[in-house]
Amino acid sequence: MSIISAGTAVTDALVHTADNTGRLVFKTNGSTTALTLDSAQAATFTGDASFAGGVTVTGNLTVAGTTTSFGDNDKIVLGDGQDLQLYHDGSNSYIFENGTGDLVLQTNGSKVGLASASPFEWMLEANTNGAVSLYYDNGVKLATTATGAAVTGQVTASAGGDITGEFIADSYNETYAAVTSSSNTTTVDCHAGNAFSHVLTENTTFAFSNPPSSGTAFSFSIEIIQDASASGYTVAWPNSVDWPSATAPTLTATANAKDVFVFYTRDGGTNFLGFTAGQALG
Repeated sequence: MSIISAGTAVTDALVHTADNTGRLVFKTNGSTTALTLDSAQAATFTGDASFAGGVTVTGNLTVAGTTTSFGDNDKIVLGDGQDLQLYHDGSNSYIFENGTGDLVLQTNGSKVGLASASPFEWMLEANTNGAVSLYYDNGVKLATTATGAAVTGQVTASAGGDITGEFIADSYNETYAAVTSSSNTTTVDCHAGNAFSHVLTENTTFAFSNPPSSGTAFSFSIEIIQDASASGYTVAWPNSVDWPSATAPTLTATANAKDVFVFYTRDGGTNFLGFTAGQALG
């Protein structure tokens, strides 16, 4: 190591690399002082190091400890054209792809996700070779599958609703649910699906619960199946159901007979239009 005083020219003759493992050179040029580390070995700073000007590192830079010296609007810039920038503007934090390419996140783990800090709740979760899931309040509402996508809850398509414009799919499948009666009452939960069935075990009165809000069209079907003993059980419908000619259909009474009915509402279930899709089936 050699220390060269200000104003002294630095030449290879002053410090010969054959006699030293490295060299530390201080140079001055008028009022500007520069520090040049020229070494075949690694340079190590023990303690804090402060640089008022720029720092150029050719080779690897290893930092041990916690670095907290980036202030508001200070940027970590990567790429020859400042393509990737990481910074905080005093209010928000940014990962900014400033180049002409894409921003790609990769993992060797099982998933990439977005989550809230406290409490920890998933918002988006992308699993390797698996589902990509969108959450609402920590519950999955939309998840991709091997054949398409699965929706938990309702899908509303309207000009000012949850989906603006067209909803297009190669295939549309409705959730099916079997309902049963208890104490001569059978409840159809409109949140549970769009296709229902009920095997009669007693005379029963139907109730329709949880229809979507007014202004949203909703329809469902229900398949009524008589028991194997041809008991001839009967059903009564909610007063909100309006049948053609104000006359409810009569069920088929033979063993295992199937009658299918369709119901439609657009006013939050205040009124349902009832239709007979088919009777004496099966």
